[in-house]
Amino acid sequence: MQKIDGSQLISEITLDDLQKAVGGSISFCACVHKLRKMSGFSFVILRTGRYILQSVYSKDKCTGDFNSLCEGAYIKITGDVKEEKRANHGYEITLSSFEILSKPAEEYPLHVSSKKLGCSIETSMAHRSVALRHPEQRAVFKIAEGVVSAFREFMLNNNFTEIHSPKIVAAGAEGGANIFKLKYFDKDAYLAQSPQFYKQTCVAFFDRVFEIAPVYRAEKHNSTRHLNEYIGLDFEIGFINDMHDVMAMETAMLKYVVEYLPKHYSDELELLGATLPVINEIPSVTFFEALDILGKSHNQFDLDPTDEVKLCEYAKENYDSEFIFVEKFPGLKRPFYAMDSADDPKLAESFDLLFRGLEITTGGQRIHDYNELLEKMKRYHMEEGDLGAYTDIFKYGMPPHGGLGIGLERVVMKMLGLANIREASLFPRDIHHLDP
Repeated sequence: MQKIDGSQLISEITLDDLQKAVGGSISFCACVHKLRKMSGFSFVILRTGRYILQSVYSKDKCTGDFNSLCEGAYIKITGDVKEEKRANHGYEITLSSFEILSKPAEEYPLHVSSKKLGCSIETSMAHRSVALRHPEQRAVFKIAEGVVSAFREFMLNNNFTEIHSPKIVAAGAEGGANIFKLKYFDKDAYLAQSPQFYKQTCVAFFDRVFEIAPVYRAEKHNSTRHLNEYIGLDFEIGFINDMHDVMAMETAMLKYVVEYLPKHYSDELELLGATLPVINEIPSVTFFEALDILGKSHNQFDLDPTDEVKLCEYAKENYDSEFIFVEKFPGLKRPFYAMDSADDPKLAESFDLLFRGLEITTGGQRIHDYNELLEKMKRYHMEEGDLGAYTDIFKYGMPPHGGLGIGLERVVMKMLGLANIREASLFPRDIHHLDP
């Protein structure tokens, strides 16, 4: 019987590996990103899973045939490493040999080796597997990885339990028409609009929970800020005093994220020219204070995209903050499980967080009392049986609790200054894109 030893696995090359190999030889696998012929030698620019590295080919030092190489070929190289300040990351590899592992059947339809991809968003979508080979394109998703990693690390450091809730559900958490319906054997089922009901359930026995998972919204928007499937960063906290505890937790988490990214993703941030926000305190205004700031009458019940931009401009000018909380929204525009404000039952203990002109978070305090929840459901013309087992969690007792949901792609879009949310989604799902 053959035994498999994990130490035999081929490792992805790192900058630490190159630093340790200076003055010696190294072998690793990569893709040929670009070929540049010079007088007497040629540059073979290599693309690894994270880095663009410079290697040099000369006929008298390398046994391989340079003419057998092409952009997009996957090769295994061996060469001598030296420090070179003019090269990417400060290292250069003088090739001594290479082995071609595979070659493309056709040339790239996009300019993958150019500094900028230089195509429309639709062309990028049409050739997604090629577009993502461009260093800037894939760097976006390393930043997304960093946001998720920092979020998870912060949650675990603060005694949250990570959960994984179902995405095929019997009822929608948000209600309304923006829900995908499907057949589940002989029953009707839906794709989850939110892990809301399961987050609340788990607070009963874990106290603090979080989830990182897809969220589905059947909205027929064709805008630069909407997706029909996105990644939600959700958390729920038990034993809160009010919704401001949730807002404070989010503020602390965002501080953690913007400190984490430069430590672990400085190369990608530099490549993308990203400027991260500075977070001290995040200002907060009530919904009707926001309308006053905007110079609008009090007869509207939600904010439009232009309002969000203007409020962020106000926060930057008056508080030097790129974020602003808007709290105490009219209850009619918030889900049935949002707690009514004690000061005015027409308002909900609910908030949005705006960042650089875009809403990235909705959250608040939830109703935890069984009878209060049933009473509010009646006001919303809902029956207890409409929600299956959801109301049972309150029947058997729940602590005061609250939480929020954050759209990962919206955060990344605004952090990196992207023009379209599809640029922050690996394989976007909207009303026009179901493939790839």
